[in-house]
Amino acid sequence: MKKSVVIVYYSFSTQTAKLVHRLRKGFRQSGFQVETLKIVPCKKLSFPLHSVPKTILMMLTTFLRKRVKIRPVDKALIKSSDLVVLAGPTWSYNPSGPILDFLDRYSHLLKDKYVLPVISCRKYWRTHFNYLRKKIDSAGGRCMNPLVFTHKVKEPWSTIGTFMTIAGISPRSFRFMRKHYPRYGHNHAQLEEMEKKAKELANSIKRKSEPT
Repeated sequence: MKKSVVIVYYSFSTQTAKLVHRLRKGFRQSGFQVETLKIVPCKKLSFPLHSVPKTILMMLTTFLRKRVKIRPVDKALIKSSDLVVLAGPTWSYNPSGPILDFLDRYSHLLKDKYVLPVISCRKYWRTHFNYLRKKIDSAGGRCMNPLVFTHKVKEPWSTIGTFMTIAGISPRSFRFMRKHYPRYGHNHAQLEEMEKKAKELANSIKRKSEPT
C-alpha cells in the first residue's frame, strides 16, 4: 500500500504555499499518496496589510503569540496519515496565529504520528521550531528535524524589506532598497530544493519500511 502524507499548512503571503506545492510534487513522484489541508482563518487576513500601523500591531501581537481563530479542519485526513507535515511562516519569531490555534485545538490528533515541520522565514526560526516541538511532544507526536527555508537577503535589509512589503510599500520603488533587497520571499532554486528534499525524505521512509 502507498504511504500517505497529509500536509497541513497556512500561507499568509503565498510563500509557504509555493513550498507546499513542490513538497507535494516530490512526494507524489516518489509514489506517496498526498493530501493537503489548508488552514483557513475565520476572518480573512489580507496580504499586504496596506498599513504601517496595522503591520506594527501585527508584529507586536504575534510576538505575544496571539491566536487567530481558524475554521474546522478535516480530522479524518490527519488520523489516517502515516506522516503529518505542518507548514507555515514565522511571525515575529513564532508560529503564525492560525498555526497556533490549530495546535491548541487539534494537536491531540498528532499522537503517535511522525510530524515534519516546514518553516518559511527571514532568518529567525529556532523559537518557532522549539515551540512546535514542545506542542508536538506534549501531544505524544514524534517531531522530526524541520525543513527550514529562509529569505535569501541579508539583514537588516531582509527585515526592512519584509516590513515594507507587508505594509504595502514596494521596496523596489526606493533606489537604496533596490540594491539591497532584490526580491521578497523564496527564489526558484529554493523551490527546486524543496522538491528534491521531499523525494529524498520519501525514499528514506520507504527504505525504513521495507522488510529486512
